[in-house]
Order: sequence, then structure tokens, then C-alpha cells
Amino acid sequence: MNALSAFTPPETAQGHIPVMLPEVLEYLHPADGERILDCTFGGGGYSSAILKSADCNVWGIDRDPDAIARGQALSRHFPAANGTSRLHMLQGSFGNMQALASAAGISTFDGIVLDLGVSSFQLDEADRGFSFRMEGPLDMRMEKSGPSAADIVNKAPEAELADIFHFYGEERHARRLARAVVNARSEMPFETTTQLANLVRSVIPKDRSGIDSATRAFQGLRIAVNDELGEIERGLEQALDMLAPGGRLVVVSFHSLEDRIAKRMVQHATGKDKSFSRYDPRAAGTPAPEADFVALTHKARRPTDTECSYNPRARSARLRAVMKRASTPASVKKG
Repeated sequence: MNALSAFTPPETAQGHIPVMLPEVLEYLHPADGERILDCTFGGGGYSSAILKSADCNVWGIDRDPDAIARGQALSRHFPAANGTSRLHMLQGSFGNMQALASAAGISTFDGIVLDLGVSSFQLDEADRGFSFRMEGPLDMRMEKSGPSAADIVNKAPEAELADIFHFYGEERHARRLARAVVNARSEMPFETTTQLANLVRSVIPKDRSGIDSATRAFQGLRIAVNDELGEIERGLEQALDMLAPGGRLVVVSFHSLEDRIAKRMVQHATGKDKSFSRYDPRAAGTPAPEADFVALTHKARRPTDTECSYNPRARSARLRAVMKRASTPASVKKG
């Protein structure tokens, strides 16, 4: 713990600072010869640190073509003994990781890491339209294809907009905001981030915490545009299937919706699912068989105060991790 608390920010390209990197490496624990899957490559912070910590191979997944280009450039710095690279890029969504890995000839990994949410690069590029702090097109598409945030804001029915703001953005004033958006777009379509942010601020009261009033609305739209929660559900299910015996899965989330899914994953994988009452007949009788996975974190880990001081984006981060048992419990072996 002292080593973690004394950790200083890593030097990374273009100012990208990977969140909770010491803790990720602690639970991922890369070793020589292992195969690691970085499901959300982004700026390559995790992948670079993993490759430097052990003589292993890393496969990086990202749906953003800009991230793939960054990874291909980075791969030159990690040559393999056979003259290729220890970093391999796979373009696509992590909700499709099993098919992507299979196409690359791999079925299992010794470690898998997911850093959920939007990347720093996407937030910092005004023309990607993720941030309400900069003027840019109202886009938010991670893959640069499909319906944009502007399409949803300008075309979705009022009830659908209210649901997006409420369920994905956790906005208390969702109905009021949706009504205001519909009224405003009848006079002028929404085209820019500033245009939408200003409307949200005119409708939503200032938050006592100091958080910008547009934060939750933009979060909700981003999640809707990219089907982020569906991706997480599909990705975590596949990640558990793809872990080799002794393999570790590490998940870093940034808001309650993401962490809730990660928490359920840990409970289900480790046999501690509370989905039915203790009075249910299924909860009685013989003890449940030993689960295939063990929890490495019994509750979510939080970033240190030191990290939050130099990387404010880490403040809301939560980390959860599980490990697949080295051998399948006898009670659940097949055949």
C-alpha cells in the first residue's frame, strides 16, 4: 500500500494518464509468456505498462479508428524475438471480443482489463463532440459511424429523450429537459455541443457539488449513442468465458451504472449472486457448488488521494477484479 500511495504520475504520450494503473497492474499481475487482452486500448497507457512489466504479449481492442492508429504506431516500441511486435491491435467493440480474438487465432487469455467509458483523447478533441466544455459538432460516436448525438437529439420522441436523460444520465429533471429540447429543436436543430450545453444549463438548476449541469445529459446521450451498457454486459460475459485457468479480469468503471454491472458480474461469477430471497427454495438444501471464480476485490477499490490530485478524472473511478480458479472445482466438472 505504501508503494501505491507514493506512486507518481507516469510519463505518457500526449498527456494521457491511465487511471489506477498501479492497482490494475497489481491485480492483473502480468508474467513472462502470458497473453493479456486490453479491451479498451484508448491511449495505450495500460498496454504500455503491461508490456514493460513482463515479457508478455498484449492484444488491444478499440472501436475508435484513431486509437487503432495510435496502437499501430506504439507497437514498434515493443518488438518480439521473431521480429514482429508484442502488441497486436484488433479493431472493433469489446462487446464482440470473443469473435475478434477468435479471428486472430486466440481463444483464452491470462489477463483481461477493461477501462470503461470515454477515453481522454475523445474528451480532449473538440471535433469528436464528447465534451460540453469545448465547441464542437454534437457527435459522440466512438466508431465514427452510425447515428450521432445530434441525430438523437433532433429526431427522438420526447419520451425517448426523457428516458435517455433519466436512465442513462441519472438526471432528476429528465422530463423537463426533454420537453425543452423538443421545443428548442422545432425552431433550430441542434448542431453543436455548446448549443445543447447552454440549453441544459438554462433548464437544470446548478448542482451544489459544483458539477456542471450539462454533465448528466451528455453522459446519457453518449451512453445511448454507443450502446455502452449493452457493450459492458456483453463484454464482461465474454471476458469470463475467455479467461484461462488462473486468469485475472480487472474492470475500472467511472459512474454508478457501469460499476453496478461490474459488481453484479463479480457476485455472479463468484457464486454470491443475491438475485433471489434467502427464503426461496433455491437458497435452501445442499450447499452450492464452489464457484469457478474468486473475488480479488471484496469491494470496489478507489484511487488514492495522490492520484486524484494529479489526475482529476480518476476521482470517480472504481476497480473490481476476479480470478478464474486454477482448476475447475470437482463438484462442477462435466462428464
